[in-house]
Amino acid sequence: MKNNKVRILVEGAVMVALAFVLSMVKIFKLPWGGSITLLSMLPIIVFSIRNGVGSGLACAFVYSLTQFLDGVVGDGLFAWGLAPLDLALCIFLDYIGAFTVLGLAGIFRKGDMKGWIGGAFSAIALRYALHVVSGAVVFHSTGKLWESLGEIANPWLYSAGYNACYMLPEMILTTAGAVVLFKTGAIKMILKSADVSNA
Repeated sequence: MKNNKVRILVEGAVMVALAFVLSMVKIFKLPWGGSITLLSMLPIIVFSIRNGVGSGLACAFVYSLTQFLDGVVGDGLFAWGLAPLDLALCIFLDYIGAFTVLGLAGIFRKGDMKGWIGGAFSAIALRYALHVVSGAVVFHSTGKLWESLGEIANPWLYSAGYNACYMLPEMILTTAGAVVLFKTGAIKMILKSADVSNA
């Protein structure tokens, strides 16, 4: 039992590190935030499916902290001029919440390949939903992103479209990556070993 906890901790740390490194490899970056990365969510999703929701959420939460720190240091989050409430909502919706929900892929832990697809799709769809809320509520309230659109622009539709520009490709790439991994013989052996050690 103790060895299994140590394995989960070590594996989680490795997956967080791998996800963070992959998040630095940006295939395309949008002007007002959001980017298409090199399968950066896949390690967290695989960890969650392999170890279940509890461990998955814990791992995803740690990953969300790395993304938040990157937002502060790399993107200058605190220099965006957001009001305190907007800043707090942005931190939760775009960082802590958005990346922690990736751990919910673990709901599909006992599933077959369809479960892996469902886990990846569902977790990323939840992340997308949080970004849409942030765009419509937080950034619409600042007025900065909406000046060129005029007052008649629907903030929810615009936010849904804007965030889809990077989240949809991320969803497709990550889900495809999950399918490829699932079909790999070595991954199937690792999954079986996890089932034995968790039994």
